[in-house]
This record gives sequence, structure tokens and C-alpha cells, in this order.
Amino acid sequence: MKGWLCTLLLLESFVFVVQQQVDGGLAENEISQQLSNEDRRQNPPQTDSLRDEASTDSQQYCHLSFPDIHAALRELTATVTEQKANIRALETQLREELNKKTDALETRLKDAEKTAEQQTEELNKKNDALETRLREQQTFILEEMNKKTDEISNLTESQVEELRKENRDREIAFSASLMESGGGHIGPFSTDITLTYRNVFTNIGNAYNPITGIFTAPLKGAYKFTFSIIGRGNPSTASTVFIVKNGEKVVTAHAHQDQYDVHSSNGVVLILEVGDVVYVRLWSGRWIYDDQNNHSTFSGYLLFPLK
Repeated sequence: MKGWLCTLLLLESFVFVVQQQVDGGLAENEISQQLSNEDRRQNPPQTDSLRDEASTDSQQYCHLSFPDIHAALRELTATVTEQKANIRALETQLREELNKKTDALETRLKDAEKTAEQQTEELNKKNDALETRLREQQTFILEEMNKKTDEISNLTESQVEELRKENRDREIAFSASLMESGGGHIGPFSTDITLTYRNVFTNIGNAYNPITGIFTAPLKGAYKFTFSIIGRGNPSTASTVFIVKNGEKVVTAHAHQDQYDVHSSNGVVLILEVGDVVYVRLWSGRWIYDDQNNHSTFSGYLLFPLK
């Protein structure tokens, strides 16, 4: 019991010294000196005569200091408990602050992800809109191109048909001789007569009428006409014919000699309006000859149309 009390006494002195050091009251050398003094005080050199007295004093001293030791221990326990509480409070505070910062970072991250998703969605919408507009423009362009192609195709077909029609209208030509069969003279007559060239070689456009011997212009244009004659030699009768346009004499072919056959021909280019007529007339008192050899002919054709 005595040893345990002395140990408690030493512990009290140590706690006191430490507390003084913490409070700034003693330096390291002073602490060492105080500890040494306390040790000498508790363990002085004793003689056998004083050992019993020291034992009695130590018991008395330890008995008197025991409450103070309990108080110091309680204070030390309270201090430790307080420090533990402070440490736990600090840990709790740090944990809470860390959790707050973590939550804030997670919130910011979620906001950033949400913003990125929204921006991505907006970009996708814009991209879809642009693709839709592009497809619509492509479709529109293709439709317009197809329309233009169809128009060009139709226009080309129409133009071709018009050209064909124009070409058909421009395909005007005829050629005929007097006698369809046999041979002989025509004339002389007391007045001029219109010759009918009945042996038709060509009549493209059907502008020449072999019954009346008259050519009627189907369109305005420049036309070339030619005619030829043959006659028998006769001292008193010549061979004379002329081209007439709308009742007016234009050009003449004439031949005459006493014997043997005589020949003559002529031609002219006329500007005709639609409906103008051209024909050949035999001069009064004259004659011409024809047979299967087709000596006397009348021909005409369109050179080019005029507007």
C-alpha cells in the first residue's frame, strides 16, 4: 500500500509539472530540477533511527495528498474526454464540410452533365433541322430539274413537231407534162387558153391542180417556176406560151421556123402570198406539140417560206 501511494504521489507531481510546462510556467531544466528535488524529498538518506519516523511521515503525507491525486486524475480525465470530444467534433465538422463539398461537386457535375446533354440535344435538333432542310432543298431542286427536263423535253418534242409540220408545209413541188398518152398539137385557138398539164410527175403538197392547170400557193414564200415547149416547123404558125400570176403575164417562151421542130423554155422566181395562183397560157393563133416523150412541161417548187 505504501508503494502504491508513493507511485500516486509521483504521478501527481509529474502531472503538476507537465501542466506547468503546458501553461508556460517552467522550463525544461526547472522541470528536471523539481523532479530531482521531489525524488530526494521522497527518498532522503535515512538512518535506522529515522526510518520509522520517515515511514510515519510518508504515510501521513500520502494520506493527506490522496484527494488531490484523485482531483488531478479527474481533471486529466476530463481534459482527455474534452479533447476526444473536440476531436470528434472536428472530425464531424471536417466530414460534414467534405460531404458538402462532395455534394456541391456532384451537383456541379450533374449540372454540367445536364447542360452538356441539353447542348447535345439542341445540336442534334439543329442537325436534324439542317438535314431536313437539306433534304427538302434537294427534293425541291430535283423536282425543279425534273420539271425543267420535262418542259425541255416537251418543248423539244413540240418544236420538232412544229419543224416537221413546217417542213411538211415547206415540201411544195410539182412537175407535169401536157399529154397523158398519145401525141399531137394543141391549138391554134382564136383566144388565149390556159394549158392543163395532165401528166403529173410530182405534186408534193398538192398545190397544183392537173384538172385546171393552176398552181395555188399554200404559204407565203419564194417560188421557182419553169416551162418548156416544142413546135413543128410551119411558115404561118409559131409556138408561144407565157406564165401568168394572178391574171398578169409574167414571162414568155416563143419559137418559130418554117420547117423542123422548134424548142423554147423560160423560168421565173415569184414572191407569192397565200392563195396566189400561177399558170401557163397558150397565145391565141399559136400551137404547141407534145407526145409520149414529154416535150412540153410545167414545173414549180418552193425555194423558202417568208414571214
